Amino acid sequence: MRTAEVIRNTNETQIRVSVNLDGTGKAAFVTGVPFLDHMLDQVARHGLIDIAVDAKGDLHIDAHHTVEDIGITLGQAVAKAIGDKKGIRRYGHAYVPLDEALSRVVIDFSGRPGIEFHVPFTRAMIGEFDVDLAHEFFQGFVNHALVSLHIDNLRGENAHHQCETVFKAFGRALRMAIEIDPRMGQIVPSTKGSL
Repeated sequence: MRTAEVIRNTNETQIRVSVNLDGTGKAAFVTGVPFLDHMLDQVARHGLIDIAVDAKGDLHIDAHHTVEDIGITLGQAVAKAIGDKKGIRRYGHAYVPLDEALSRVVIDFSGRPGIEFHVPFTRAMIGEFDVDLAHEFFQGFVNHALVSLHIDNLRGENAHHQCETVFKAFGRALRMAIEIDPRMGQIVPSTKGSL
C-alpha cells in the first residue's frame, strides 16, 4: 500500500497529514479553516485518495500559515507515499466544470518544483477564506511534492465555483498521474531512469 504520514511542527503550526494513494476518497479534516476542509474533501473524493489532516495554527493572526503549511505537509506525504515513482503514469490532467466555471489542471511528477497559477478570482474573499491562500496552498504542495503544476481557470463568474473547479481538477489530475500503469512494470517513467 502506498501510504504515508508526515508531522510538521513549527512555531506557527502543528500539522499531521496521512495519505493512502490507493484509497477510496475517505476524508477527515480538522484544520480550523472550513473552506479549505471543503476544498480538500474535493481532492480526496475526486482523486480517490484517503486524506486525513489534523492542524493547529495561528488562526488568531490569519489562515495564511495554516493553509500554506498544510500544502507543504500534504506535498511531503504524497512524495513519501509515491516513493521511487516506478510504474506510475507520471503525468495527469483534468478539465472540470461547475456551472459557469471551468478549470484545467496539469501535473507532472518530474522531480522539479514549478507552478503556473492563473486563476482570475472575481472577488477577494469566499466567505472568510482569502482567495490568495489557494495559491499558497498549491505553492507549498509543489515545493515539497516536487511536481510541475499548471492551474488555469478558463472561465468563471462565481469565485466559489472557480476555486472548487480548481481543487476538483487537481484531485482528478493527481489521481491520473499517480496511477500505476500496468504496461510500465517497475520502470521509472523517464528516459533518464530516475525522477
